[in-house]
Amino acid sequence: MDRVARVTTIALSGVSGTPVTVETAVTNQLPGIAIIGLPDTALAEAKLRVKLACAQAGYPLKDQFITVNLSPAALPKHGSAFDLGIAIACMSACKYLPKLTGKTCAYIGELSLDGELRRPNGLLSAVRAAREHGYQQVMVPAVGAVEAALVPNITVIAVQNLAGAVNWHHGKPAGWFIQSPADSSETPHQQSEILPDLAEIIGQPEAVEALQIAAAGRHNMAMIGPPGVGKTMIASALPGILPELEDIAALETSCVASLADTPIVQLCRLPPFEAPHHSATSAAILGGGSGRLVPGAITRAHNGVLFLDEAPEFNRGVLDALRQPLEQGEIKLQRAHSSAAFPAKFQLLLAANPCPCGFAYSLNPKQVCTCPPAKVIRYLNKISGPLRDRIDLTVKLNPVISSVADKSLAVSTKTAKQRVQTARQRQRDRYQNCAWSLNSETPGVWLRDPENKPSRQALAILDQSLANGALSLRGYDRVLRVAWTIADLAEKAKPEREEITQALLLRGNQR
Repeated sequence: MDRVARVTTIALSGVSGTPVTVETAVTNQLPGIAIIGLPDTALAEAKLRVKLACAQAGYPLKDQFITVNLSPAALPKHGSAFDLGIAIACMSACKYLPKLTGKTCAYIGELSLDGELRRPNGLLSAVRAAREHGYQQVMVPAVGAVEAALVPNITVIAVQNLAGAVNWHHGKPAGWFIQSPADSSETPHQQSEILPDLAEIIGQPEAVEALQIAAAGRHNMAMIGPPGVGKTMIASALPGILPELEDIAALETSCVASLADTPIVQLCRLPPFEAPHHSATSAAILGGGSGRLVPGAITRAHNGVLFLDEAPEFNRGVLDALRQPLEQGEIKLQRAHSSAAFPAKFQLLLAANPCPCGFAYSLNPKQVCTCPPAKVIRYLNKISGPLRDRIDLTVKLNPVISSVADKSLAVSTKTAKQRVQTARQRQRDRYQNCAWSLNSETPGVWLRDPENKPSRQALAILDQSLANGALSLRGYDRVLRVAWTIADLAEKAKPEREEITQALLLRGNQR
């Protein structure tokens, strides 16, 4: 055995990553390459890509046997992002490069047969993992250099091809460059999608107000009403009144987006909006897969909104599976040979008809509901009690009886966004010394603390509802959270009886 070379690459599990040491050794056997350490099919095929790419780049591997070990050996490895690290380690073992120990630089990239480097899926997540594990430099394909530079405090070495990677190790200037760090203050915000303006919504002032309350405190919300009253339009307007994501949240959201094939060229500032079809399976909503685990809709909605239109049409098991991510902010997927944890801190927005035919509240004599009462109850009960208990606001939308908007009640998206931002700032100031920053995250212990809870007179109606069994203790706390948000929108120091009554009505509509 001539010598052992070591370099570091990153193995992704969900959006988190683990450093993997690529060890290579040349032995006197029949020529060939073997990769050990639980590689998947794409990684096992890397030996062919590496051998041909090295030869095309002018660095043919020795006519000896090269063993490539991926350590830790018990960790499953997936994908083609290991190609660059394997190639560099092989060339180091073959003495084309100095002996490497893999202490400061991580190598991430997929090889083509002519030695060019391609962007692997999850590049941004892998670079962030490298920085979190203390690596000061990362070598990536030039086509993904802008994406990698979105991660602060790490030097991004961008290489065009394998020859450029060799030149960097020898101090030659050709074929590589240092990507300048992205300035988050100058990173252009993503282009906003064409979202409906709140002022365009006719005849639903209560729903528009409830949407602002939901946005200000990041409360989960349900809308119940017949077809055509504006449920989908109201839901589509929610991202437009949410504040833009701050740096940490934007990086997390961008890391989720980087798992797709499309390169990321700027941080995702607009909160994501996911609206899966009601026929979506559990794997499509929660994430999963038979091989490599991929994120579902709840992860793609991380730091944003998950909108379930026609919610009772979803499989009940899928709806009930949302309860754990709603509480914990992540989803843990377990398979026979792999597991992964994906972030899933999303705001849930539901829309439903009042009955299967949708005309229970219709004022049109030609649209008469023919659903038996038992069928209506069975339809609405597809949203289980435990899930309804995690919905802070429930709004009933009535049929619109006039096509003329009342301009005195109209609220534009711009005005609503300013209100939401002001309310969010009041929450940040109030919770600046706490582990949470939003009313929806506030624990009940804080809400019921004598220094924080409203006056006894203000709580009288809420205490009576609790004593009568109309509210659970969880529901009691959720009413207080919503009342705090209403008070923040009204710029009051604490919720008063008026805010608590309004919050109780928004909770009581679901009963």
